[in-house]
Amino acid sequence: MFKINENFLKLPGSYLFSTIGKKVASFKENNPDKEVISLGIGDVTQPLAPAVIDAMHKAVDEMSKAETFHGYAPDLGYEFLRKAIVENDYRSRGVEIALDEIFISDGAKSDSGNIVDIFSCDNKIAVTDPVYPVYVDSNAMAGKTGDYLPDQERWSNVIYMPCTAENDFVPDLPEEAPDIIYICCPNNPTGTALKKDDLQKWVNYANENKAVIIYDAAYEAYISEEDVPHSIFECDGAKTCAIEMRSFSKNAGFTGTRLGFTVIPKELMCGETSVNSLWARRHGTKFNGAPYIIQRAGEAVYSDEGKAQTREQIAYYMNNAKEIRGALSDMGYDVYGGVNAPYIWLKTPDGMKSWDFFDLLLEKANVVGTPGSGFGPSGEGYFRLTAFGSSENTKKALERIKSL
Repeated sequence: MFKINENFLKLPGSYLFSTIGKKVASFKENNPDKEVISLGIGDVTQPLAPAVIDAMHKAVDEMSKAETFHGYAPDLGYEFLRKAIVENDYRSRGVEIALDEIFISDGAKSDSGNIVDIFSCDNKIAVTDPVYPVYVDSNAMAGKTGDYLPDQERWSNVIYMPCTAENDFVPDLPEEAPDIIYICCPNNPTGTALKKDDLQKWVNYANENKAVIIYDAAYEAYISEEDVPHSIFECDGAKTCAIEMRSFSKNAGFTGTRLGFTVIPKELMCGETSVNSLWARRHGTKFNGAPYIIQRAGEAVYSDEGKAQTREQIAYYMNNAKEIRGALSDMGYDVYGGVNAPYIWLKTPDGMKSWDFFDLLLEKANVVGTPGSGFGPSGEGYFRLTAFGSSENTKKALERIKSL
């Protein structure tokens, strides 16, 4: 008789955003006359930039002719895209990354979940709390998190590093040294960001303790403050302790077309073993590459036209963030984020539980957000709103919240 991976049975309920989707679908079914506005899931709403669309059309035409047809992509991704990444994301910031240290994929979420394959089950992970659920869930599926403790809403073998208003959302270095440290900066869900000095402390800590940092920089394009680094590799010594993941989903609207990449420097070693070589082996075995058409679209993001057009989109979303932050502050909410990221993190009123606040917004204002407790125990009492809606719907949602 076949057996299943029983680690899946330890997972509490369904994935956070699946639970939200079910609750919203049920509400709509029971209230067909209500218009529901979503400021919950971080999905973009603006169309792909014209430069990106033009590149995709051209690539589609190439696929129609034998002499320009493309089949399987190279294991690491097409060189034209990796060269554009090197020049624009790293060299322009004084960071040297080699072409064979970049691995093109179908998104940062996939890489975040898949990276656990190359690490031992004996590793202990540390996560900022609250945290993007994929980091913990993917380790739980691999049997690396111990047992789930429902009364504490945490896993027994995970180091949680609280990030709350009390510590300005900057996690303290843990007393128990972890093996793998997950950092998302700018942060999802809190919308806050680490200054360079704060991040340098983590790099130093990881090197001292022979730990590796999984650094999710999916929202780096939204950074507005000068002292917030766009890459962990701007920190001294990061190449010997860090893996960086990037996404085209939020900076260029590729949520529906799927493209991202992971950077693993060759200096990152586990004893005599190159982590870069392990990921290359995994990547080549389990992944057949992002489509040629999409990689050409990604290349277009770095063109002069693409840069200008995607900057306009980012400015559009960040204007929404400014509107949300300002309006909620005027209503008396304690509000965070929305400066270096398209997420607004607010304290729920009167000590209300985050899922209760979710129900209140949905039922009374017909607005969808994300309960903070879904991101970890320190998320209880907080709530996330995204700036990825249309400007019109954002304003309408704020008027409804104001009327509560």
